[in-house]
Amino acid sequence: MAKHTTLDELEGTYFQDHSEEVDSYIKLIFEDYAKDGDTGALLSSLRVLSRVKGVSKIAQEAGLSRMGVQKALSEDGNPKLASINAIVHAMGYRLSLEKLNV
Repeated sequence: MAKHTTLDELEGTYFQDHSEEVDSYIKLIFEDYAKDGDTGALLSSLRVLSRVKGVSKIAQEAGLSRMGVQKALSEDGNPKLASINAIVHAMGYRLSLEKLNV
């Protein structure tokens, strides 16, 4: 049977080859999340980026286990804000608030 490449694998390969685009991508995924509240899409994107940057490295820097990072960013994940903050910080970013223009 032929092995098919998943979208996550394609995205991961793309960002490994185009690491200069990670900054704009991470900003975009959080902007999208702020608009649509799609937690699954946000976690999926963070999962791809954690693989690109190295799950073990992210886990160590976030003070979590490798399994903890994988579970937090899984499709069924329901991570605490502290976990997401630690993971994002380990990736070299920070969560910040922005006033809405209402």
